[in-house]
Amino acid sequence: MSDRLTVLKTYKLYVGGKFPRSESGRVYEVTDSKNKWLANAPLSSRKDARDAVVAARKAQGGWAGKTAYLRGQILYRVAEMLEGRKDQFVREVADAEGLSKSKAAALVEAAIDRWVWYAGWTDKVAQIVGGGNPVAGPFFNLSSPEPTGVVAVVAPQESSFLGLVSVIAPVIATGNTAVVIASENSPLPALSLGEVLATSDLPGGVVNILSGRTAEITPSLASHQDVNAIDLAGVEDDDLAKELEVAAADNLKRVVRPQPVDWSADPGTHRLTAFLETKTVWHPTGSLGASGSSY
Repeated sequence: MSDRLTVLKTYKLYVGGKFPRSESGRVYEVTDSKNKWLANAPLSSRKDARDAVVAARKAQGGWAGKTAYLRGQILYRVAEMLEGRKDQFVREVADAEGLSKSKAAALVEAAIDRWVWYAGWTDKVAQIVGGGNPVAGPFFNLSSPEPTGVVAVVAPQESSFLGLVSVIAPVIATGNTAVVIASENSPLPALSLGEVLATSDLPGGVVNILSGRTAEITPSLASHQDVNAIDLAGVEDDDLAKELEVAAADNLKRVVRPQPVDWSADPGTHRLTAFLETKTVWHPTGSLGASGSSY
């Protein structure tokens, strides 16, 4: 018999590439489907949310300025790192969602594959939402997608990992940065994902992960003037969703409303294009040579 004490894992927030505790010092108990204690998770405050927005804004320009190819390589690196820590996430997802190890493994593998899916889209999405526009005149008219900016994301409540990845990856694939509120009852896979992101070449601040009470954190993000869009995927209270939409209208945030989603289905490109703006550039064609012909 070993008299060694088990080293319990201390879960922390992931903000600006670092792992702070909540500034309030508060925590709350996380239990499994059988009400067995798993860990204490940080109970984020409105101040934590504001700090996360500051970190996301600071990182947004540099992340958007990277080539689409490089962003794809970094997302693929996330998948590589998750593959190496698959057993840990299988255990956490099984505990969080009350699943067998085999079913949890299938969800974790699907989440890893989803990172690869979006990694492949980073340098291709411009081909489906941009291009040349025919105009009446000697001009080039070109439309190209640009990121919206800082996106607040309320992660799905029941799908603690596959759903989480399905809302984070498309946001950052297109050059946005994210402030993510993890599943309230099952935040541990999300907080562990922060550890993976920190070692995956993803610049600090591109993804910021908070845990805590959804109803407490979301209003400050919905009304925040430096948040450009909000995904309400994990808001299950219709009244709260409506309140957040009203608050988001104050600075014309883009809003993705909550709706039933099968997270295991083909994700399509909806969430890729939901947080993009379109920049259109006009340029005179000019002329070639003495003949005056134009191109």
